[in-house]
Amino acid sequence: MEPTSPAEVEPKADPKKAAPKPDAFRAVAEEHRAGVHKLREKNRLRRLRFVALLALPVAIYFGRRAIEGNPIGFGLPSLGPDAMFILLPILLIAVIGAMMLMPLAQGKSPHIRYSPDQLDVRFDDVRGVDVVLEEVTRTLQIFLTYKEFREDLGGNPRRGILFEGKPGTGKTHLAKAMSSEAGVPFFFVSAPAFQSMFFGMTAFKIRSFFKELKKAARKEGGAIGFIEEIDAVGGRRGGVEQIAPHGRSSMTSWRMGTTDAGSMVNELLIQLQSFDTPAFWGRMKNRFIDLVNMFRSTKNQIRKKPAPYSNILIIGATNRADSLDPALMRPGRFDRTLYFDLPGRAGRRDLINYFLDKRSHAGELNGPELRDELASMTLGYSPAMLEHILDEALVWAIRDGRKELSWRDIQRARLSEEIGLANPVAYSMRERDLIATHEAGHAVAAYMSESKRKLEVLSIIKRREALGLLAHSDTEEKFTRTKSELESTIKIAFGGMCAEQIFFGESGTGPSSDLTAATAIAAQMIGSFGMGSSLVSYEAVNNGAHSSPNIVAKVLSNDDTKREVEELLKRHKDQVTYTLEQNRDIVEALRDALLEHEELLGDEIMAVIEQALARRKSI
Repeated sequence: MEPTSPAEVEPKADPKKAAPKPDAFRAVAEEHRAGVHKLREKNRLRRLRFVALLALPVAIYFGRRAIEGNPIGFGLPSLGPDAMFILLPILLIAVIGAMMLMPLAQGKSPHIRYSPDQLDVRFDDVRGVDVVLEEVTRTLQIFLTYKEFREDLGGNPRRGILFEGKPGTGKTHLAKAMSSEAGVPFFFVSAPAFQSMFFGMTAFKIRSFFKELKKAARKEGGAIGFIEEIDAVGGRRGGVEQIAPHGRSSMTSWRMGTTDAGSMVNELLIQLQSFDTPAFWGRMKNRFIDLVNMFRSTKNQIRKKPAPYSNILIIGATNRADSLDPALMRPGRFDRTLYFDLPGRAGRRDLINYFLDKRSHAGELNGPELRDELASMTLGYSPAMLEHILDEALVWAIRDGRKELSWRDIQRARLSEEIGLANPVAYSMRERDLIATHEAGHAVAAYMSESKRKLEVLSIIKRREALGLLAHSDTEEKFTRTKSELESTIKIAFGGMCAEQIFFGESGTGPSSDLTAATAIAAQMIGSFGMGSSLVSYEAVNNGAHSSPNIVAKVLSNDDTKREVEELLKRHKDQVTYTLEQNRDIVEALRDALLEHEELLGDEIMAVIEQALARRKSI
């Protein structure tokens, strides 16, 4: 029965200032696409002329046969009775050839190509990452006006950007929006798909991927390639430690380039640097010019044209940028790293508006109050998590026979995702009373604490290992904790134990997890935060590395600091006992409400407390 805090909250913000509306930087201007459209139209007309040129001789031939009265007859050929002797060797040769070409089939690029009209994501659909979106928009504008940027300004457009961030923060979502806004093909590939069971095929797949990108860029005026989980093929190269004879350790150089794993890193580095290689016919033309120049004087050499610029933008996505090879991060490959952080309160508020407007919801969710509260209690949520919670809330609504989600559905979805599904069990009468008293003690300790807490959920329904729970959070967004706030957390943890001892004369096994949490906080205060009698930190750095990650064990292994931790815990336990003794009526009121309803939400908890305080004043 641990006082659980599944979510933290942030300060309420003015909905008018929640997040910037889609403005100039969220839409790529049409003039930026002019260069791409011009090249695409030029290629379209060239293809039409080529088709007309091929069709003209065929049309003349068929027209002549029709005029001469000798049209061509269509049908299957007749092979005669000996057809089997002809077809069987051909079929056998075809099977053998297919088996021999099987490894080459493994070298096909594993990408999936999307045309712009297949992507239903635009910049207006990207929320919660406005800083990143603004930088991406600038990159995309340069990508679309690459000719002016190179020829008029003399600059080199970005060829690659790296999206780094936690899962679900919108990296793939934004990459799709970039391609949709630019109006160019989008090539999606998962980095593990490059790996092959055949030696050398991994590097071959990478070459095939970039070949398809360059081919599309020449036809469409540009192309965007997105490599998901790029750390799977771009991992850091280095050495391996080997154990030398007699137990001595030595570092032996490991040339990853001689392995298939290392060759894919090397191949990726090469391809990121060699976009502007001539196409097949360009290479053939250059070879012919080289052959002709062998017979011409130095002054009369035929000049070869430089390779055309390939307007390609590579986007890599990872949540482990520190594991990438440093050579990938240098300018000219991945020129810029954009970090996708978890959205702040304003970003979450914007996301909630966006997601709720797309889903059927009750009228109570149209107002700003509940939306502000949801943004407050979802601190640490990624955009994907927020959307998932609302989807789960819809599932709860459908289970109840409704076609629109409500505030209670959202609360139930949060509890299910963060703590677990409800698993009602048949408590004995005494155990049920004990659990309700325990959780009521936590709630009163939180309500009376110096650092004001927002009470969200109070329940005696079993979820996972918790027989009951109190979900509480800060009333404003905080990234640090003061000494008094940490002490308030310890007091809340003791609320259940103290309530059991006051009402039953003894405590049970329920407070064990509460004691664990309180002890850990007290040990960190004494040994890490400098909030005890000594300023010595047990997390001091030794030779550039932390001495030990287990600060609690180090603090408790010292007699002096252990004694200080114990004194701190006892002092706060006595204070909580006194507080609950003075507010027995509130504990009893919450206990009785829990025994009747089993679960109370925020406003219901406060209503019970306010009624108890009103009765106290009337006496």
